[in-house]
Amino acid sequence: MAKNSSSSTIAPDTAWLGRGRHLGPEPEQDVRRNLIALKAAGVLDDFLDLDPVEAARSTVLHPRDEFSDPGPSARRLFEARWRVADGVTVRAQLTTYDPDARRKDGETGVVWVLAAEAERAWDAHWPSPATMFWPDSDQVDWGHDTVPGVRLRGTSHLPKDDDELRQRLRECTRKSWFIHVVVHEAMTPDALGARPVSSFLPPSLRHRVVEHRATPEQAQIADFAMKRELSVRMPRGGAVVLPAPPQVQGYEPERFTVRNVFLDGTEPTELLDRIREFAVLPRPLPADAEQALMRLRRGWHLLTPEEELVHAQGMVTKYAEALAAMTTSRDLYQQAAEAAQAALAETTGGNGVPRPPVSASAKDGSPLGALTKAFGRFRDPNK
Repeated sequence: MAKNSSSSTIAPDTAWLGRGRHLGPEPEQDVRRNLIALKAAGVLDDFLDLDPVEAARSTVLHPRDEFSDPGPSARRLFEARWRVADGVTVRAQLTTYDPDARRKDGETGVVWVLAAEAERAWDAHWPSPATMFWPDSDQVDWGHDTVPGVRLRGTSHLPKDDDELRQRLRECTRKSWFIHVVVHEAMTPDALGARPVSSFLPPSLRHRVVEHRATPEQAQIADFAMKRELSVRMPRGGAVVLPAPPQVQGYEPERFTVRNVFLDGTEPTELLDRIREFAVLPRPLPADAEQALMRLRRGWHLLTPEEELVHAQGMVTKYAEALAAMTTSRDLYQQAAEAAQAALAETTGGNGVPRPPVSASAKDGSPLGALTKAFGRFRDPNK
């Protein structure tokens, strides 16, 4: 789950996608408790808790579709449906995966993939799909990126070591699904300044942004590392929204660099505007994200009563067509068998004893010729 190659598909504006890690002991139980509570409160219309293997076998929309299989390391599949402003329906799937045993950073955890899609273009002010499945509480440790040492809903300080810093930048821009922002602390901030900039963002965008902090003494080393690895500069006391390969159309380093960010608890308007602007740029989907979105669309189980009726009617039509095809095939085989029997009877004279062979000149008009023609009709369905 760590590798992240890109596809040629541009992320649709109707979708919300995220991938992270849960470091707590009972991730699936945390999801169940939250779903149950939100349904009881009327926030969710409904939800499902599915075993991945059984879910793949019983996919409603596209049975036995390759996209309905979340993979052998999947632990659990959850589906939820809710409505947002103006009654727009949102459908979402959360899949949890076994941790990667090869990881040596001490932060294995359970990987989760979340794909949500609305009936129209996504609005950043809608509720975050992450908080529909995970509790919006710091007591549940679900908000970590798949990149080690990087977390959501807070700030992550860049490593002190130069090599580790460059590796962090590479992994965040090549493997993560989130938007990454680096903020340089011109001086050590107080409690208000330590507040994450992402906390000022609207709900649905807040959980798509990872905020990195560079300490005052890291100004030069961080600037050099970003220039070398990503061809961007980090101004002292400012911030930059990091690019994500392949190159996003419309991304210009100067455009997404903010010269001054005052970490005094006030809203950094310019930086927030740059983050919002970057979030709506057309970006190619990571390959794993495209698969997650296809599973959501083609492997959906939580149907409404109306959708169940349409699905049942479609199945009745398919069964009727299959039955008609079987009946037609049976009739064709019966006709061929009757023709063969008639030709055989003509050849044997009806007594089961073959007639004497005839000359080649009379072959076409002989009973043997009739039998050959009959079997020829059997082989050629057009006759």
